Amino acid sequence: MTQPHLTTGTRPRRLRALTLTGAVLTAAASAVLTGAGPAGAAIHTCSISGDRTQCAYVTGIDPGSHLAVRTAPRYSAPKSPVFGQYHNGDQLGLICWTTGDPDADGHGYRYWMRVDNGIGDGYVNDWYLDTGGPNTWKSQLPQC
Repeated sequence: MTQPHLTTGTRPRRLRALTLTGAVLTAAASAVLTGAGPAGAAIHTCSISGDRTQCAYVTGIDPGSHLAVRTAPRYSAPKSPVFGQYHNGDQLGLICWTTGDPDADGHGYRYWMRVDNGIGDGYVNDWYLDTGGPNTWKSQLPQC
């Protein structure tokens, strides 16, 4: 008696479909899990002092800590006098991007955003904003 060939019948098609479904679900889960950090979301439109502009939310700040806005894209630069303390969920207007010191959490991420709060501007490391990362915002924001 001969065995049926494994590529005929409905069972192999179901197996292929399940394998494909598993691959799609794995890719989707991977995209969600890697969303922490700069590639987690994207720039959105908001209003800063009545003007429509591109914005991002602060994210990744430890409880009890805050994001300080600097006068230059480095941590040794003074804190900007026109910005307060920013926490997860706070919104900042985006002006342009540049490079500077790596992020404070040791990921080596060197992109900084020049941000606006309607009173003045300053710099924050993009690691702490939900901009979607360089592949997203380089086409939407000018380099400083």
